[in-house]
Amino acid sequence: MRDLLKLHLVILAWGFTAILGKLIAMPAVEMLVWRTTLAALGFAMTARFMRAGLHLPAAERRKMLWLGVLLGLHWILFFLSARLATASVSLAAMPTAMLWCSLIEPWINGTRRWRVLELAVGLVMLGAVWLIYEVEFRYWLGFSIALASAVLAALFAVVSKQYVARCHFAVMGTYQMSGAAMVCLAGWLWFEDGHVTVPTGLDLLWLLLFASVCTVWAYAGYMDVLRRLSMFTVNVIYNLEPVYGILLAALIFGSREHMSTGFYIGAAIIIGGVILVPWLERWVDGRAVGRR
Repeated sequence: MRDLLKLHLVILAWGFTAILGKLIAMPAVEMLVWRTTLAALGFAMTARFMRAGLHLPAAERRKMLWLGVLLGLHWILFFLSARLATASVSLAAMPTAMLWCSLIEPWINGTRRWRVLELAVGLVMLGAVWLIYEVEFRYWLGFSIALASAVLAALFAVVSKQYVARCHFAVMGTYQMSGAAMVCLAGWLWFEDGHVTVPTGLDLLWLLLFASVCTVWAYAGYMDVLRRLSMFTVNVIYNLEPVYGILLAALIFGSREHMSTGFYIGAAIIIGGVILVPWLERWVDGRAVGRR
């Protein structure tokens, strides 16, 4: 029960990131420079405290940094979409990452085999995405960027999966956040001309919350419960992120986050489909075993 509660709190923290992206007044990419830099320092301090050596072979270090670059690009697109649309629109696109994972993973691991069930659910999701475009066309650009962000998130998850078991989470976090900070710094110089905004007052508080609770603590908590909970349980709860995020956005921003009925129908189809997939897979696998 304690692990389940901790995992729900982790997912709640991740769902809160889109809201923080709207609350912080500074430009989106500069905000990410602060977040990733502070998170990298936080992970490095955690690694030192836990006596986990930060030294890695050069090849491994480069891979971690490149994964961080991928993560940074994902975040840039995600928070850009929240600025162009709403937090709810950005969060509604995130569950499609499961579809992209099912399409990308066979190419990454070399099997090139797709499951019919996953592709069928993917088609249903695409229908829901089309519905959101139809009823909330004013946010088409923000939603499109959020979908691209979901693709990058899926690619990051698939490639990172092979490193989780053999590398300390604080070491991974230090290098990945450093890589993310580098790409965010480049984006800040390119898109925002290197304009410096010194955070004060509430912005400083939100940034510290962003980097500490929603990044360092959430990542550490996720890796901790992953050691004891099954992947099935973790995946089901993880897909509640947009539910938590959309509810929080509605509570905090009120009418600014209210969408048409069609949007909520489309978002519910996407979220419901993702949550049902693990149950359907177990049912299909059980029937297959029963026929043998």
